[in-house]
Amino acid sequence: MSDLTLTKTRLFEGVWEGILTSDAEGNMQPEIEVTHLQQPVPDVQVIENREARHWVVRVPIPAALISDGVQTFLINDARAGETLGSFALLSGDALSYDIRAEVTLLRDELDMLKRAFRRHCLETT
Repeated sequence: MSDLTLTKTRLFEGVWEGILTSDAEGNMQPEIEVTHLQQPVPDVQVIENREARHWVVRVPIPAALISDGVQTFLINDARAGETLGSFALLSGDALSYDIRAEVTLLRDELDMLKRAFRRHCLETT
């Protein structure tokens, strides 16, 4: 079982970032592996911050991996063979069925109905 804990901090300019902490004593450099569709993602950085007693994990998202649908990335502890976390990118046609898109469409339709109802009330009085 892994003694590492990963907490997301942000996704900015195509780079996912998180803070990695350890319950174990000692100064062990973690081995982090990030995969997409079971293929390793290149250029992952694990940067030690000795003062804060944690590591910063930076995962640059290759442009070639961004496409329509849901793209899921798994962040693994390579030593323990366990998944520490994951993140997903959603884009394109897959979003058309997303509940948020449906709510936006419903709001637009409600606004249209409100305008038509107000116009009807003005015309009939």
